[in-house]
Amino acid sequence: MVLPVKVSVDKVTHLAHTVDITPSGARLVAYRMPLQPRMIISLQRGSKKKEFRVEWIKQLSPNELQAGVECLQLQGNFWGVDLSDEGSEADKESQRALMTLLSSHSTSK
Repeated sequence: MVLPVKVSVDKVTHLAHTVDITPSGARLVAYRMPLQPRMIISLQRGSKKKEFRVEWIKQLSPNELQAGVECLQLQGNFWGVDLSDEGSEADKESQRALMTLLSSHSTSK
C-alpha cells in the first residue's frame, strides 16, 4: 500500500512513501536519503511518529532506493489502515473463482 511518510534522519526530514506495509514494518521508497542498514530512523504518518530500524536497502538508481524498515516498539495502528485478515479470505475466494473461470475458459477452446 502506498502511503506518504516523513522520514527523519540525523534531525533532517525527508519525504518518502511506502510500497508495502505490515503491522511491524514497511518497504519504503526514498529519494536522496542517506540510509544504511541497522540505522535508526523516525517515521511520521500524520500526527503519529515512531522509530524504525533499517533492515536492508536496495539502490534503484543513483538518487532512489528502497529500504525495509522494522518498528522498534509495536503499539496501536501507526499506519491508520486496517491490516486485519478479515477481508483476506473473501479476497482469496474471489481470486480462486476468477482462476477457475479463466482455466475453464482456456481449456474449452
